[in-house]
Parts: sequence; structure tokens; C-alpha cells
Amino acid sequence: MTQPLALPPLREVIKRHGLSANKALGQNFLFDMQLLDRIAAVPGNLQGQAVFEVGPGPGGLTRALLQAGARVTAVERDHRCLPALAELGDHFPDQLTVIDDDALKIDLASLFDQPFHILSNLPYNVGSALLVKWLSEPQWPPQWQSLTLMFQREVADRIVAREATEAYGRLSILAQWRCEARLAMTVHRSAFTPPPKVMSAIVHLTPKTQPEGVDPRVLADLTQAAFGQRRKMLRQSLKGMAGALEALERLDIDSSRRPETVSVDEFVAIARLLSGAA
Repeated sequence: MTQPLALPPLREVIKRHGLSANKALGQNFLFDMQLLDRIAAVPGNLQGQAVFEVGPGPGGLTRALLQAGARVTAVERDHRCLPALAELGDHFPDQLTVIDDDALKIDLASLFDQPFHILSNLPYNVGSALLVKWLSEPQWPPQWQSLTLMFQREVADRIVAREATEAYGRLSILAQWRCEARLAMTVHRSAFTPPPKVMSAIVHLTPKTQPEGVDPRVLADLTQAAFGQRRKMLRQSLKGMAGALEALERLDIDSSRRPETVSVDEFVAIARLLSGAA
């Protein structure tokens, strides 16, 4: 059986296609294939698994995922990168589908009819918005089996933070109330071209059973109100939310506390009462 030709180095691909990272699109390219292979390995064995990737750029992580045996659906807005991705698809027949679109507008249920994983070196400018979108799906557990995502280190820390820490906030609660979230690895800024001004990190999230009786929209509104005025006491930040202060009293949660001291479980309990499932 004829073996496929070896893939050219990523730097060669980028040079040949005249590509450079687009700051407006939040791009930073990774060339270290050992590092990319480690990222692709975070969710476990991907042989034959469906994977969704956002912003593949010239295809560094895409290459690692394909070599791991995944069937990748990638969405890329940067038309400059499409020829390089097409070449990659030719090298891995029937394993890569590239969609020219905005990931924020894509309905994943329309792309996949089976469970899948999401792996991505997310563009910095849309990373948090995409995460919140995926965490806020009304159907739970979701169709995706895991999220393996690269963020700026500051954002990654917020996702996995515990209460009473500086990084803890709305993103921590939205990530942790129905997911297990962990910091899988850190990535030094020097690994990127061009090097960003900040360090990065990989966060891995897997769905867990959603607490019963909680409307995700209520929890989203509750955390928005609480952390929209982070330095204020709960009695101030939640006074405009119907029933919130009464819920605090019923749960014996001191309304003089600040939101960063309130645990994920306590926010869930408040949201349960506000969802009418006391």
C-alpha cells in the first residue's frame, strides 16, 4: 500500500501561501507539532471521533487532530487560510470538512448527528463568547462530549477558579455548575508566532449532571446581576432581580456578602428558588 507523502512543515506552508497572523481576527499561530500533539491528546483517544474546531488558521492543530485519527469539521473566517486547509484535506481524504462561516452563528446540532468533541485554539476576540454559548445550551447533557480550549491564561484562570479567589466570577459559575473544569496545561507566549503579550492555557471541560430544577437562563441572569457590580454587596447588586433577596433569606445567605464569596452550589441554590422549583 502506498504511503501518503509527508506533510510539509507548517512554516513552509505559511510562507508558500503568504500567510501572517491577523490581529483583527485574534490570530496567533502555533508551529510546535509536539505541543500541538499534546493538545490533541487532552480529551483522550480521538481515533474515529468527530471533532469541531474553530479558527484553524493554516491548520496546525487540525493537522494534529487528523493525525490522531479524528474526523474534523473546522470553521474558518479567514479566506486566506482556505487553500492551505484544502491541501491538508487532500492529504487526509474524507477526514476534514472546512466551513467558511462565523462560529458564533453556527448551530452545532445542524452539523453533527452524533456525539463530538470541541478542540480549538480559540481566537482571543471571541473565545469567551463561544464558551458561554456552548455552556448555555438548553439541552443537557449536550451533544458535545468535551471542550478542550485554549484561552489567555487570565481567562483560563477565571474558568476554573474557586470562590473567594480574585479570578472567581460569572465565567467560573457558568463553567462549573454543570461541567467538570480543569486547567490541562499552560502554553508559554514564546510558542506562538507572533508572540502575544500574555501567557495562554488549555482548559478541559466535560459535562456532568445538571442540578435539578434550575433554569440556565435564570442562573445566567443571576450571575450577570451579581457580578455586574462585583464590589457591591448582594443586597445591592441583586435588589433589581425579582425574588432574589427573598431567596437569600430563605437560604440563610447573608445579603452583606460580596458575590465572589458565594460558592457555585450557593448560586445554584438561589437560581433553583428563582426558577420556581423550591
